[in-house]
This record gives sequence, C-alpha cells and structure tokens, in this order.
Amino acid sequence: MAKIFNVNGACRPEVHYMVDIRSRLEAVKIMVDNGDYFTINRARQFGKTTTLNALADYLKSDYIVISLDFQTMGVLSFKNEQSFVAALAGELLDSVDVFPEEIEERLLAFSEETARVNSLNAFFRVIKSWCGMSDKRIVLIIDEVDTATNNQVFIDFLAQLRAYYLKRPRVPAIWSVILAGVYDIRYIRQKIRPERPSNAERFSNDGRDLPPTDREGAIPHEEHKTNSPWNISADFNVDMSFSVADIAGMLRDYESDWHTDMDIHKMAGLIYDYTSGYPYLVSRLCKLMDETIAGRDDFPGKPDAWTGQGLLEAVKLLENETNALFLSLKGKLIDYPKLRNVLYALLFTGRPVPFTAMNDAIEIAAMFGFIRNENGMAVIYNRIFETVLYNWFMSDEYDTSRIYDAALREKNQFVTGGHLNVRRILERFVESFDDLYGDQDETFLEDAGRRYFMLFLKPIINGEGHCYVEAETRNRERTDLVIDYHGEQFVIELKVWRGNAYNERGEAQLAEYLDYFHLKKGYMLSFNFNKKKTIGLKELVLGDRILIEAVV
Repeated sequence: MAKIFNVNGACRPEVHYMVDIRSRLEAVKIMVDNGDYFTINRARQFGKTTTLNALADYLKSDYIVISLDFQTMGVLSFKNEQSFVAALAGELLDSVDVFPEEIEERLLAFSEETARVNSLNAFFRVIKSWCGMSDKRIVLIIDEVDTATNNQVFIDFLAQLRAYYLKRPRVPAIWSVILAGVYDIRYIRQKIRPERPSNAERFSNDGRDLPPTDREGAIPHEEHKTNSPWNISADFNVDMSFSVADIAGMLRDYESDWHTDMDIHKMAGLIYDYTSGYPYLVSRLCKLMDETIAGRDDFPGKPDAWTGQGLLEAVKLLENETNALFLSLKGKLIDYPKLRNVLYALLFTGRPVPFTAMNDAIEIAAMFGFIRNENGMAVIYNRIFETVLYNWFMSDEYDTSRIYDAALREKNQFVTGGHLNVRRILERFVESFDDLYGDQDETFLEDAGRRYFMLFLKPIINGEGHCYVEAETRNRERTDLVIDYHGEQFVIELKVWRGNAYNERGEAQLAEYLDYFHLKKGYMLSFNFNKKKTIGLKELVLGDRILIEAVV
C-alpha cells in the first residue's frame, strides 16, 4: 500500500510520509538519561503526539516506559481521588505489557476499586515498590496533560509525583517524567471559585482546549494561585519545527515512490517559506498537492502539481479551509482579547512589538503558535497564519467598508487577458481613498492606510491570486506586499512618506527587492501627510527597472 501524507493523528513511518525525527529523539533521550522532569508544550498539531509515540519506542530497550494520554480519561475519572486512582491504574495496566505479579494484582485492585484504600498515597507506594523491584528504570510520559490541569485531583497527583521524584536519591522512584500539552503547565494558574463548579462546567471547553475564563476572556489574577508541582521542570529546548532539510528528506521519500522529477530542494524551500516549518501546515500542503491538486484539469499529473504554481494553488486552498487548527486559533482570539490586540498591532499598524516573555499576551500568543521570537521581536509565525489572520480581521469589515465595495464594483477592470493590472489597481485606489478618506488626520492614515489597501485588493484577487506581507520589511514606515496571480509576481511597497530623502532610500530598497524576485517593474504606495502633496501616479526609471509610485 502506498504511503500518504497524514494530517490527522500521530504519524507512523511505515504508512505515512514524514520527517526523520531521530535527531530530536536523540536529544530528548539525553534529557531522559539525565533523569530530567520536563514539559513539552507546543501549539496544536505541532507533532507532539507523533514525537511521544516515537520516543516511547525509542526508549523501550533501555527503560520501562509508561505512556499515558489523559484525553482518554473521561470526566468521571476526575470526580474524586478514588475515581482518579482507579482510572489511572487502568491506563497504566493498558500501557505496560509486563509487571511483577504483586504489582499487577495491586493495580488491578485499584482499577476495579476493590482495594482497601484507593488513594494517591497508596497508589504511589505501589509505584515505589515497582521501581524498587525493576531491573530497568521507569519513565513516565503523559500526553494531553493540560486537559486536566484545572482539576484539584490532578493537581494533587502532580504534587505527589513531584514529591516522590525529588526523593529519588533516597527511595526508589520514577526516573524521568515527561508532561506534554499545549499550555506550558509550569505557568498554568488554577482558578479558585467560592462555589464548586459542576463536572460538566469544569471540563467542557467546546472543542477549544481552553480552561474556564471569565466573560471577558481574561483570567482574574485574584482568583488564581500558581501551582508549584511544575517548578522543578527542566528547560525543553528541542526544536520541533521542520527545517528545509527535514522537508527535503520527506520529499525524497515521496519522490522515490512517484518520480515526479520535482526540484526537491527548491520545493522544500518554498514550502518552508509559507509555513516556517509548522508541522501540520507542511504536511497539509503536501497532501493537497498530492491528492487534490494533482489530477485537476490544470494540473493533470503529479509532476504538474509538484511545481511552484501547484504549491500556490495548495496555499490558496489551505488558507480558505475551515480546519481544526484554524478554528482553534479563532477560538483563542475570541477568548483572549489582549491576544487579539497584539496580533492586530503586528499585522496592520507596523508598530514593533518586543518579544517579552513576561508579557501575558506575548506569552499566550507564542504558546498557541501565533508568533515566534525573531531577533528579540515578535513576528507572526508564518505566512499562512498571517494571511488567515488578515482575512479574519478584515472579514468584519466586508459588509461595511466603502473601500471594499468600491473595488468589488469595479473588479472586472483590473484583469485583462488573465493578467493583473496593478497600475490600474493603484490608480483607482488613490482616487477612491481620496474621495472617501482624504480629509482624515495623520493618525488615521498611518494606522488604517495599509489595512484599507488590503481591503481594496481582496475582492480583486480573491479566488484567483494570493498575497502576503514580507515579514522582514514590515515596520511602522514600510511594508512590502507580494502578490502572486496566475503565475506572475508583483511587489508593492506600502510606506509612510517622511520626506524626499527618505523616499529616495525607499525607492532604492524597492529596486533591491525587485532584484531578489527577478522583476523589472515594481510598485510603491505612499501615504503622504504633507498638505501640499500631489496625489496620483508617477513612473520612475531606475536603471533597467521601472517603478510606478502612487501617492495618497
């Protein structure tokens, strides 16, 4: 049976095309060999479960591995200490193949609730006895650990686990502990309320993987306590994102089966450019090219799909999907207003946002995978997230935005013979923007100008083209927008006008950028606050390149 690209659940190398993660497993094993207690917190669909499953197999020759998934434990398992111990013992029995007879009998008694005492203290005494009898050290792995972190029984479990772990020099104990989830559990705060919530209220999260919050989505500090069971956690610095070399290795495996003659290194680089190595997005793009794009009239075979244009088609499909990852991200934006404000500032205003880990909104944005740290500054994690977020933020304005309506009414005049007429787009944007917003103040232009141009552009290229912001050039004074339309690329520099000298530097920067894209024509849209400005378009010749500049 041919392998496939997998985006649902854990990957298995015998049935799925996947990245070789052996170097990551080796790095994690060093931590296990050191006896570390650590957390693996990464965003949804970042490959945690695949890594943990592979790690369990990788360790089993040297260790006894207890591999648990707390998603399999239902609400009633956390009703009280006795129920939790029973469920935990049952999961442990399912996870490990062979026990000493005495240990197995005692765990069965816990799971069947026939033990004289079903308590955490009794449970850990059994674990301590098992560790003392075992020829191999025992490693505990718990996946989806944050599904239970708002529950006092689980907090008590972790507290006792921590206590026994710290006693290792004196008594037999579990050698290494690995806890995995979305939330960095070292910083999870447990909500304390005077009334005792129902189980349904405590554990229902409507599929958004969120702890209970107040109506505004902010968790009141005075109603929390910081739990200590995690403060012994070692730092986990293993990079779980995919590099260009990782992606290329997976594509080589695919190419050995299908012989598409793709340029593997170039394709891996293009995929990385759009995903920044986010595992789900890498696999999803590959799956779309392999199973959806290939076979269409415009891409009749797999060799046609595994091209730059095939990738752009896959990107368009992906960005318009309603998949579980995007729904999860949307849920976070709704529930965390401060997160929404930070992302809006990053996307539209160009204001630099330092990556400050002690800032709650930055910490949350990084934890959920929205942003990453690039040279001390917060940036949106990848182009695909950026476009999805742009579309989501702007969707609220489609029904009310006059600039969007202006473009929608005139969209047919901007495409001729299948080619995008960017000069005409700029020309009509300048006219429409001046008519609608020409009397607005400088603050409005600086904060809203770029957003309004993207609103104007959206109905023109929607469904046929794709645009993204080049993250390295986005700041308060300059943003480079790249448009891909039917295989053609266009670069538009959006900038705030700061005087002729600055403008000339901007023109030189754009010329360099055109060289990077191997283009001879570029575009600049300047938002000019000078009352004596002349709005409209002008054409400049820069060596062998042409620059069309629009001023509003």
